[in-house]
Formats: sequence, C-alpha cells, structure tokens
Amino acid sequence: MTQSVGKRPAEEMAQVKLNVKWGKETYSDVEVDISQSPLVFKSQLFALTGVPPDRQKVMIKGALLKDDDWGKAVPKDGMSIMLMGSAEVVPVEAPKNIPKFVEDLPESEQEHLETKRFGSGLHNLGNTCYMNSTIQCMFAVQPLREALYTKASGAGGDLTGRLVTATAELFKALETGGAPLPPYAFLMALRAKFPQFGQQVQGVYAQQDAEECWTNVMYAMREKVKDDDGSPVVDKLFGIRTRLSLKSDEATESFTEDGMSYTLKVNIEEKTAHVSEGVALALKEERERHSSALGHTVVFRGAMTLTSLPPYLTLQMMRFFFRRDNSQKAKILKKIPFSLEFDAFEFCSDELKKELEGPRAAHKEAQDREIEAKKLAKKGPGPSTAATAVPAPAAGSSGADIDMKDAGEASTSAPAGSSTSKKAMTGKYELVGVVTHKGRTADSGHYVAWVKQPSDGTWVCFDDDKLTIRTEEEVLQLSGGGDWHMAYLLLYRAIMVDVPAAAAPAAVTAEASDAAVQPIAAEAMETEGSVGA
Repeated sequence: MTQSVGKRPAEEMAQVKLNVKWGKETYSDVEVDISQSPLVFKSQLFALTGVPPDRQKVMIKGALLKDDDWGKAVPKDGMSIMLMGSAEVVPVEAPKNIPKFVEDLPESEQEHLETKRFGSGLHNLGNTCYMNSTIQCMFAVQPLREALYTKASGAGGDLTGRLVTATAELFKALETGGAPLPPYAFLMALRAKFPQFGQQVQGVYAQQDAEECWTNVMYAMREKVKDDDGSPVVDKLFGIRTRLSLKSDEATESFTEDGMSYTLKVNIEEKTAHVSEGVALALKEERERHSSALGHTVVFRGAMTLTSLPPYLTLQMMRFFFRRDNSQKAKILKKIPFSLEFDAFEFCSDELKKELEGPRAAHKEAQDREIEAKKLAKKGPGPSTAATAVPAPAAGSSGADIDMKDAGEASTSAPAGSSTSKKAMTGKYELVGVVTHKGRTADSGHYVAWVKQPSDGTWVCFDDDKLTIRTEEEVLQLSGGGDWHMAYLLLYRAIMVDVPAAAAPAAVTAEASDAAVQPIAAEAMETEGSVGA
C-alpha cells in the first residue's frame, strides 16, 4: 500500500511553528507539539524567557491559555501569540575563588611573588643580621618547627618561655611567605633573656656573633621544648654525643669523659686544607691534670670521638680569635673548602663505626643500582633492559626532612607497606644550610643565610629582607679566601637508608638524656693577624 503524495503523517501535523512576542522580545519559529498539554509549551516558554509557568499569561486568539487543555485556542502554524509575565530573578553568587592577576596585586606583593614559596625575609632592626640569618637556618629544620608549634604553648611566662613562644610565632609567620617581616617580638625576647644581645656602642646596637645567638636559642629551647618522653627535642635533633679519651705518657694514666655539644668545631691552621681536617684538629685535646701516681700535675693528651650522631649536624668554622695587640676579635680569612656532603665516619668511636657499617653498605648498594639504572635509561629500551633494570630504593633523605621518630630512635619504621625495614643512619650528611659572614672582624661585617629548599632542592640566599635564588656552585664558593661572604656555620642533614629491622643499629642517633650539655673543648687559635688565601 502506498501513501498519497502531499499528505503528511499525523505526528507531523501535530507540530506547528509559532511566533512568540514577550514585551520587546520576539521569538520566531518556536516549534510546538500541540498533541502535548499546554503546560509543556509553557515549559518551553520558561526556558526561552525565564518566566515561570505559574506567572505566564499566554493569549491565543484573544483567549487565555490554560495549563491542561488547549480548548478553542489551538494554535495554527505561523500564528503569533502574546506572552505576559515577569522573569524569575536568578540569584547570582560571587565566585568563591576569584582569580588574581599579578598586575592587580599591590606592588609589595608583586615584588616578592617569585620567592613567596620559600618563605619571607626579615627586616634588619639595627645590626640584627646575625639574628636573621640564624633564624632562617633554624626555620629550615622542619621537625624543629613542628615541635615548637605543639610544645611552645606550655613554655610559660618566664624569660625563657617568652623567647620560645616568640620563636614559634615567628616561624609560623615565616611560613606564610611573601613580604618581609619585622621580628620585633623575637628580638625583644632575645635581649630580655640574654642581655648581651642588647649591648650598645655610642647609642647604637652592636653587631653580635651568629653562633652565640644560635647556641643560646638552642639552650632556651632545650629547657622548654620537651618530647613526650620528657627529653629535650633539640638534643634529639642536634645533640652530638662524644667521649674524650686522654692519656699521660709520663704517668701511664688515662681517663675518659663523656659529653654532648650542638656543634662540631672546625679549627683552622696554616696547613688546614679542608673542613674535615679542621674537625680532626678540633677533636684533639691536651689538658693538664693531677696525677695520683706521681703526685703532681702532668700533661694528658688524646682526642674526642663521636659516640652517637644527630639527624642534623652543625659545623662551626673557628674563624674568629682574640688579638691581644688591639683587643679585638679578628677573623681568619683562609680558604677552607667544604662539600655538599659530609662524612662523619672517621670521627666516630669504634663501636659506632661497627654499627654504621651495615647501613653504609646498603647505602652504597642503593647508589650503585641508581647509577646502573641511569646508564640503562641513557641507552634506551632494549630486549634485555626489562630483565636487568632494578629499581633503586631510596638511599637517602635528600629533599625530605627527618621525622621526629627518626630523631629520637636509632631506627624507625620504613614507609607504609614495609614492616621489615627501618631507617638507619649512615654517617653521611647533605648540606642544607649555611650562615656566612662578610667582613674582617666579628664586631662588624654582615651575616647572611643560605638555605636549601626541601621541596625542590633550590638554594635561596636570605639577606635580611631580600631573597635571591642561588646555585650549588655559588654556595661552594663560600669557602673563604677574600672579603666575600664565607661560611661560618654549616648545617647538614643526615642521609638515612632502609635496612632490615633486625639489623638496624641501636645507638646511632642521639637519645634522650638528662646529662648536662658540655661543649666540645677546642683551643682557640691565637695568631697575630689574618691569614690570607
């Protein structure tokens, strides 16, 4: 059976096109299915105009259109109809995250936008560069910040407590990044607790020693910032435990003495060619002591060894000495090269060396696998690559701060998913911070901090309120030999390695102790002038 030409199907007959006039607006050729109820058409009009169906008055052939029945107002194709009614007001919410453009920011924010992710600089409040550089290096130790944030609230209202609280508040402010901050509260608390930092010369605050600031703030935190077991957090993070062994050739007597310090001294002599040689010199000691066998004073000689290593190791270049001729603290300018990695193994006691052997071997194996993997990657994929390439486990702590659990125990649980391995010390350290001094005397000159960022390894120079990105090559040039900035304090972070839990050493990191902190004895070198390069 065939369909007659010119006759449309019934479903096409139900479709008509209308012209809708609404106020000043006209919508042409609006397709309407008249087989549906008028409410469907009103929904179409709502989509076009925003006038809700319950507010619509639709006039067709002079009659008002109902919702459920077309009645006698069935529209015809091409007909014009009128719509009356006001559109529904749609509330407009302001965007939650308004995009900010650099050109719209205040000039002060634009200036520090590039370095904001690294923190903030600190205003120099009058010869306070020694303090600013010290704070920036301490701030780089993430576990110290975390301990301060959780423990400083209970530090108390005495002078020590106020200094610790001010330190925590300043660290929190530095984390926001951006424009430099004026550390007024910290400076006032520091001078109140340690009046020597408020010394004035002719009405001007005098320059101070950055190492003295570092050590005194450490002692304040040692008193107030305790771990859950009651031991000082700074002891676990920075404490270097030592054993001094002295012997007298004349009396054949010997004795030992245990102690702890927050820094390793680096003595500088004419023949000192590297920082490790300076450490070895500083660990040697000669002391006069009464001999019970001979009944008079004799000379005892010997050296110190390290009996435990901290997660963060601080080396102090002994560049300043007192000149008797002019009663000033002069400076040794001699070039003393240092490395991005420091190995403390040779300075450890025999017992500690034995404990470090296993982790050091594991670290070496991991490094070898990493080197082999890089060689294979350069060659490109091959038929035997998949079979020979072995992924190297993390061999160190580069780019990541040590957890407080690692600081308080010899080893800690490895990353999630491994219950059979723990972190252990290797005796190796990577450089993460430097405090430098520029000038020829301790009572003048300028201090600056250089800090390696844990996020991406970028070196940033904190020169009071100015932040500048630097390279590793520029950092290594801070070894001295002229009037340029030269290293005074070197902050190293321990390189850890995963070892089987049963093999993890038990006395590698500094543990809690009630013993008094005793600085490592090191004779100050007395010369008549500065030593040139």
